[in-house]
Amino acid sequence: MRNLIALPVIILAVILQTAIVSRVYLLSGIADLPLVMLAAWALQEEVETAWHWAVATGLLVGFVSALPLLAPVIGYFAVVGLAQILQGRVWQAPLLAMFSVTFLGSVIASILSFAVLRLSGVTLPVGDVLGVLTLPSVLLNMLLAIPVYAVMRDLARWVYPSPEVE
Repeated sequence: MRNLIALPVIILAVILQTAIVSRVYLLSGIADLPLVMLAAWALQEEVETAWHWAVATGLLVGFVSALPLLAPVIGYFAVVGLAQILQGRVWQAPLLAMFSVTFLGSVIASILSFAVLRLSGVTLPVGDVLGVLTLPSVLLNMLLAIPVYAVMRDLARWVYPSPEVE
């Protein structure tokens, strides 16, 4: 039953991404709400289904975007992998882990998207991609990191309540 919460949350995040978040841009970069949401979910200690969320989010984002279906899935797998690695090492500073995963995940997803577009024949200058797309996107994702982390922490506490101490 706990896994069923993933569908409405992921669908809501993708709808908000396509309807609202993608309209707020800095230079040519836009925030990636599903990526930030997935990073925040994967950093929660009690969460066991982060890999399932990565598959579902990647498939849904791949479906609504112009990228090939595998590009978002691989990018979101990288985000969850980073979160799993950092969760064990930076456990006393969850916001530091959130910023690190958001930063690295945003860069990886952007480079992966650039590589997929380059392989499909779209020629983009590397300097423009990094300066006009990647860096502004990373900044916008970092701005979303704290509020999204707070919402996902509350959701994780609701879905996985801690046993009451008597």
